[in-house]
Amino acid sequence: THLQRLDEAKKRDHRKLGRELGLFTFHPYAPGSAFWLAKGTTLYHLLADYMRGVLVPAGYVELKTPLIFNKALWETSGHWEHYRSNMFLVEAEGAQMGVKAMNCPGHMLVFGTEMRSYRDLPLRFHEQTPLHRNEASGVLSGLTRVRQFSQDDAHVFVMESQIGDEVEKLLRLVQRVYGDFGLSAQMKLSTRPKEFMGEIAQWDHAEAALKQALGAVDIPYTLNEGEGAFYGPKIDADVTDALGRKWQCATIQLDYQLPQRFDLTYIGPDNAEHRPVVIHRAILGSFERFIALLLETYAGAFPLWIAPVQIVVLP
Repeated sequence: THLQRLDEAKKRDHRKLGRELGLFTFHPYAPGSAFWLAKGTTLYHLLADYMRGVLVPAGYVELKTPLIFNKALWETSGHWEHYRSNMFLVEAEGAQMGVKAMNCPGHMLVFGTEMRSYRDLPLRFHEQTPLHRNEASGVLSGLTRVRQFSQDDAHVFVMESQIGDEVEKLLRLVQRVYGDFGLSAQMKLSTRPKEFMGEIAQWDHAEAALKQALGAVDIPYTLNEGEGAFYGPKIDADVTDALGRKWQCATIQLDYQLPQRFDLTYIGPDNAEHRPVVIHRAILGSFERFIALLLETYAGAFPLWIAPVQIVVLP
């Protein structure tokens, strides 16, 4: 059985299928960054538009934020201290800049551009712009470990009292999306790591809120002690492919720290200022990794509704 599975894995290797189907290619001049060919670009857009079709009716608004930010932004967010070695850094007119590795700091800036009311919450920002992370060349692997990628990324700003309801909606959204692709997911709850921001009491409260939401949706999960993000606990979804391998895709992360670091507030029903809580979430994860998962799960035979077929209109 093991030898048969190894043979099947070779046949389903997304790097092999991607080349044979004319979806994408790579070049040493841009390590870890895929060149999406015509059919691959069609597939990419089909997935991106599918997610828009799911999220817009669910109350999300789409943003596009800059790709390069001043060092000061990353210092405010905490990424300069905790994540700088994984970022591409550039210099412009003597100022240090960082290429965007995640969308969350930019979304904090957008939230802070105007006064917000409790009536605006939950406020759901969605973005699909490219991200860049300085992965070591030795770990780059096809579409599963890259330096340039896009996520079906979103940040939801909520009141404390809305956390449970919003996380429940997100868990049901994950189930719906994976069901559309014929995939099953196993949830895991990751708790406070050794290096973390904030107070332990806040972390305990956040972890309890996520456990309560998982219980309300009646989703079984495993506990991943000490594997949370440095800013908050998270729920991750592992998807099992046709070969029995697990891929980490969806994530739901509760964050009390970024709103505090960016001094974000909203006006509550008592006419006083309050601090929102941010939920970081992705459902497919990165489009690159999800396409690799689909290629190997379907062995290149995509369902018709996302098949990368080019339509040629003759003159």
